[in-house]
Amino acid sequence: MRITVFRRLMTEEFGRIRATTLMSDHVISELGGKTPEQALEAGLPAKDIWRAVCAEFDVPRERR
Repeated sequence: MRITVFRRLMTEEFGRIRATTLMSDHVISELGGKTPEQALEAGLPAKDIWRAVCAEFDVPRERR
């Protein structure tokens, strides 16, 4: 998954403002205690980050 697709999915699911906040402020244990932004910077695949976000926020399967 491209990072641009990941960011688009975040915005579609959470809205622009909340997605921005989640990216920079919400620590997810499945990402090794990193925020999604930190995980991207650390080189984790965007698809894995999206899956972790979906699990953390119970995103319905059809939108994952």
